[in-house]
Amino acid sequence: NCSTVLKSLHFITRPLSDEEGNFSLAYIITIHKELEMFVRLLRAVYMPQNIYCIHIDEKSPRDYKNAVQNIVNCFENIFISSKREHVVYAGFSRLQADINCMRDLVNSKVQWNYVINLCGQDYPLKTNKEIIQYIKSKWNGKNITPGIVQPLHMKHRTEVSYREYVHSGVPYVYPAKIRKAQPPHNLTIYFGSAYYILTKDFVQFALSDARAKALLEWSRDTYSPDEHFWVTLNRLPG
Repeated sequence: NCSTVLKSLHFITRPLSDEEGNFSLAYIITIHKELEMFVRLLRAVYMPQNIYCIHIDEKSPRDYKNAVQNIVNCFENIFISSKREHVVYAGFSRLQADINCMRDLVNSKVQWNYVINLCGQDYPLKTNKEIIQYIKSKWNGKNITPGIVQPLHMKHRTEVSYREYVHSGVPYVYPAKIRKAQPPHNLTIYFGSAYYILTKDFVQFALSDARAKALLEWSRDTYSPDEHFWVTLNRLPG
């Protein structure tokens, strides 16, 4: 019962200020367990002027998927990713899940300004207004995806090929005895966080630029590619 959901969980139903109403955020939330925690997170970051793409791990239980779908159906600005991945920890599938949501978001009617990615175990420390004011303060038109040149002790992540294996029903990634080719377009690999705040222009660039597409393809057999993909693209000149 959607009216009960909105009322009992106290979802915010109108922008709390003109500043927030004129600055829409997009969220990508990747989830696979703990429905109640997801609902608490969604309630905390929800604003009617924002837009939300939820990626549910394809291997999550059917009951969990159905429960999330029932909640999402109550909101016009929340949707399930049109393409879902079997997410493997530290695997390419985790990066692909974000990209799937990005493709959906850039085709949405909502004119959002920035996208923020979260997992189901995150929780905000700032209000929507504080997040917007922080972005505007010194990041206006810039991405928040911090990183450094890939440290020596991290180079194994991109120098050898990693493959997915399954042991006792649990998927994981493990290095194969194959050295990878150098990064495409002579790119310098940077290393940072898998979590970001990105401009819409940058997202469109990451989905369409030839260098970005080549880096994505090259990253398929790397370890935890979401920790180098965004930050490496963000360091490209211009």
